[in-house]
Amino acid sequence: MTEVALDIATPHAPSVIRLLLEKLGVPYVEVPESPKQLPASKVQAILLDDEVGALLVLYPQSKLLDLNRLEELTGRKLKAVPLPRLKQMLDKHHLKTLPAIPALTSSPCLYEGKLLEQEHLLIQSGELGILLSIKRDDFKRMLHKSSAGSFGQPVREIRPNLDRPNDDSKEITQAVQAFTARRIQKRLEETIEIPPLADTAQKIIKLRVDPNASTDDVTGVVETDPALAAQVVSWAASPYYASPGKIRSVEDAIVRVLGFDLVINLALGLALGKTLSLPKDHPQQATPYWQQSIYTAAVIEGLTRAMPRPERPEAGLTYLAGLLHNFGYLLLAHVFPPHFSLICRHLEVNPHLCHSYVEQHLLGISREQIGAWLMKLWDMPEELSTALRFQHDPSYDGEHSAFPNLVCLSVRLLRSRGIGSGPQDEIPDALLDRLGLTRDKAEEVVNKVLEAEALLRELASQFHAPH
Repeated sequence: MTEVALDIATPHAPSVIRLLLEKLGVPYVEVPESPKQLPASKVQAILLDDEVGALLVLYPQSKLLDLNRLEELTGRKLKAVPLPRLKQMLDKHHLKTLPAIPALTSSPCLYEGKLLEQEHLLIQSGELGILLSIKRDDFKRMLHKSSAGSFGQPVREIRPNLDRPNDDSKEITQAVQAFTARRIQKRLEETIEIPPLADTAQKIIKLRVDPNASTDDVTGVVETDPALAAQVVSWAASPYYASPGKIRSVEDAIVRVLGFDLVINLALGLALGKTLSLPKDHPQQATPYWQQSIYTAAVIEGLTRAMPRPERPEAGLTYLAGLLHNFGYLLLAHVFPPHFSLICRHLEVNPHLCHSYVEQHLLGISREQIGAWLMKLWDMPEELSTALRFQHDPSYDGEHSAFPNLVCLSVRLLRSRGIGSGPQDEIPDALLDRLGLTRDKAEEVVNKVLEAEALLRELASQFHAPH
């Protein structure tokens, strides 16, 4: 390959950024982005606004941007600029990410004072995967019209409870106590008003664990809920399943297309989904709730099939774990309604962090803890509560480890393709080894699922159709 061809193949900082830094007299070195780079030297740039106008905020990725502290400091109730407006601004300059260069936007700039403790700073170049390394003194020159402040919470001081499930009950009670100012009551169920499990869901759970349950039994339960019956039939008729002939009944859907297991798990997912409604508020950059659930379930279904037969867990249950993996999100919105919006606004301005840090910082618990707790309260299979509880721990190898491991792998594979939210985490070899999968096989599964993306989106839309 010639040198010219090589140069075209290697991405560079966009010309608008190179010219701007040249004009400002700021030398820089282009470096590929890597998870090994120190978060304290990586500068996160976020454009916020309120009725006063926009404000560019710069802080190190080793911190969580706390909007409450920012309000105390500025006297302004700022939140992330709407995505379409940010995209319009970036598109105008042919940028894919927002570089931490105050001169690029005409807005005032506020930066975290601790940034300048690093000898070199790494900023987004505007091109994905390429950072610009700038010496501290040169970076400081770019901030000459900016104000310094302290508004970040060190991430290392926030300790999401990833691996102490025995503390969940106590921590959930404390979180509810902090927000409701009620005395701790004897039973957690009385403290949190959890909606009772729908009749249909209760009947389906009984069928799930009944070894003698037949197609007629499932058909009978599904048909007692007309909305559920209509959804099961429309799923079976979807082009995603490419069924031969017309689907006329629930029995048809089960026998000819979906099969007993899939219908049981879909029906259960739908019934649980109706128990807690989707919150009206959500973070701007989030993949819609059911879309994320369906994609994750479809990837898990493929990964389960790809596992060596002796290690393969129950396919229907792994699919259900994918469908419900983010159920704690719905529960947070239900239990902490006034604070849920605050969580959404913090997720928007901390795209470099997993949601567990934001939730731990604001509430003292995470959606995984509260979701797993609800599964236990509703007497769901233990594999499900384990899947929800440990889905962000790639090293989990306790009982039923295949379930959280499959959720973890699916979520990370989808995140690497831009689906979901938060940082893109590496997929460790040990995680793949525990599941008996190769990296190539896992990538092949997610590719296959995303080839059917439009059809999957159509399926997801049925989950929040009016009922």
